[in-house]
Amino acid sequence: MFESTTQVRVRYGETDKMGYAYYGNYMLYYEIARTDALRSLDLTYKELEDDGILMPVLDLQSKYIKPAFYDELLTIKTTIEELPGVRIHFKYEVFNESNDLLNIGNTTLVFIDAKSKKPCSPPDYFMDKMKPFFR
Repeated sequence: MFESTTQVRVRYGETDKMGYAYYGNYMLYYEIARTDALRSLDLTYKELEDDGILMPVLDLQSKYIKPAFYDELLTIKTTIEELPGVRIHFKYEVFNESNDLLNIGNTTLVFIDAKSKKPCSPPDYFMDKMKPFFR
């Protein structure tokens, strides 16, 4: 299993009239956390795209437990619980500064060959970085 944490501060423009972090922003928070998780393994979307691999989101789920507020520093725990294949599954837990669980979610992305637009296996270098976490 692979785990990573990322911190994001709720900006004023991300809040609604109630002062809550607008619910749609959690998808952006997931993307930031997912990108940082891969970057912590020296993997980047840019590198994959340069190599002709795209990773669109196939499925997204999110459950809101408590609101986040303006200027709160959120910690997002990102977990990959199974070795990726054609698909990769990310789980997210979002906590506030008091360590209260605010949100849980998950996304499934699929590896796509940019030319054929068909699902494909992740590149070997990607799998080489992931395999040590799943032995």
